[in-house]
Amino acid sequence: MAAVGREEDEVRKLSMQLRYFEQTAESLQQRLSMLNAALTDLTYANMTLESVETEKENAEMLVPIGGSSYIRVKLADPNKVVVGMGAGVSMEKDLPEAKAIVKQRLDELEHTRQQAQQQLTQVVDRINQDRSRMESLLSGIRAGPQ
Repeated sequence: MAAVGREEDEVRKLSMQLRYFEQTAESLQQRLSMLNAALTDLTYANMTLESVETEKENAEMLVPIGGSSYIRVKLADPNKVVVGMGAGVSMEKDLPEAKAIVKQRLDELEHTRQQAQQQLTQVVDRINQDRSRMESLLSGIRAGPQ
């Protein structure tokens, strides 16, 4: 009987751990979604900067304004870019410097995404281990003392 009591205690403990790890996995998945959205945004910015590099002054361009809508503009100065620096602050930079800033941000975000993905994989592995152990304990409890 004491063995069954220990197994039931372990099942309760595993159940609490599983809830914790499942919440952690959900948080990591949300973080990955946000990171992927930011990576997509910066990738588009990088591609745009690459294409602007080949344009001449006064070249006509279509600029996305959201909702799959664009506005036709003339490029005033292809060598100057306004770059967001964070906290609502933007600064004018020359094109190579802007490209370097965007590239650095892409690299940092990709590194962060890889770390979050690795953490998620570890948490999912732990969830699977705990579930397997809990199923084993539950089948032992159901079978009763031998």
